[in-house]
Amino acid sequence: MKSKTISGTIAALYLFFSYPTANGEVAFTLGIFLILPLDCIWFSEAMGGFTGLGMPSITTTTPGWAVAFGGWLLLLLPVLI
Repeated sequence: MKSKTISGTIAALYLFFSYPTANGEVAFTLGIFLILPLDCIWFSEAMGGFTGLGMPSITTTTPGWAVAFGGWLLLLLPVLI
């Protein structure tokens, strides 16, 4: 539950500060980008259970913690850069 609150707050801060510094189009693009990391963090167990997805290379499930870790990396990527 903490990770959902913290990641949602970080995403909201990204959007809050991106709008005045750039424009609405940049904020919209950032919002679209934030969908995947938030999904990976919030629904890590469910997303780790996906196999196949039209690609034959995904044949086993991924642990939820690994999906969440990848989501956190994507979410914090703008800060790390």
